[in-house]
Amino acid sequence: MDIKEYIESGILELYVAGALSEKENQEIYALLLKHPELLDEVLKIEATIVSLTESVSPTNTKHLFQAVKEKLVLTTKQITPVKNIHKPKPNWFAYAGWAATLVIGLGLFWFINQNNQLKNQIQTVETNNELLEVTLEKYTRDLNESKQLISFLRDKDLIAVPLAGQTVSPDSYAKVYWDKKTNTVVLDLQGLPEPPKGKVYQVWSLTLNPLTPTSLGTIDNFSTDENKLFTIENTNASEAFGITLEPTGGSETPTLEQLYTLGAVEAS
Repeated sequence: MDIKEYIESGILELYVAGALSEKENQEIYALLLKHPELLDEVLKIEATIVSLTESVSPTNTKHLFQAVKEKLVLTTKQITPVKNIHKPKPNWFAYAGWAATLVIGLGLFWFINQNNQLKNQIQTVETNNELLEVTLEKYTRDLNESKQLISFLRDKDLIAVPLAGQTVSPDSYAKVYWDKKTNTVVLDLQGLPEPPKGKVYQVWSLTLNPLTPTSLGTIDNFSTDENKLFTIENTNASEAFGITLEPTGGSETPTLEQLYTLGAVEAS
């Protein structure tokens, strides 16, 4: 819980003013017991209200009563019975002072609450703008990458090598797009299952006579890539490509029992 943000929300002022529901009052009371900072803030708010009240209310009532006694010459020796005692009129000035204090206090609470709402709205707009900028940047980047991929795949000299599923996973499949001019390979691994924990797919370039495998690297971000398209470098004179399942970090030689896909490059 962010104590500073909670204090700035204005809810403690409404709590002191008695403008909340019973349920909200109970929730805030529980928070006051749990967080001394909130209790201290409530005490400060109450002290401010008392200070405002005292500034518009009658003071020094003891002196005032003594002055009235002297004015009426009321002493212990001069007591005149009064038959008709009228109920004194209410001191409307004092009540007006309290009412004014309450109005000022509620106005202050309303202002604080409106100010906090405005700040929250501004923060929300700024956050939404930042998210929009990030989203727009991501879409722009994805669009550029898509254009580059389309351009890559339309190259007339591109070599496409389908990789078929093997014994360990007959339903698996993949595809290699190889540009010899740039030594670039794009792998489409949508047809491979999610690797188990502690395992990664490793890509191999193969020459067939004699059979010689060369590692092209591991696919460490397979799980997090939504498109399952990966770009790697291949400077080898590859005659075939294979993909095996290896321990995290890869292996020096392919584990043939975990050969998932395999495909030969067509002779040109």
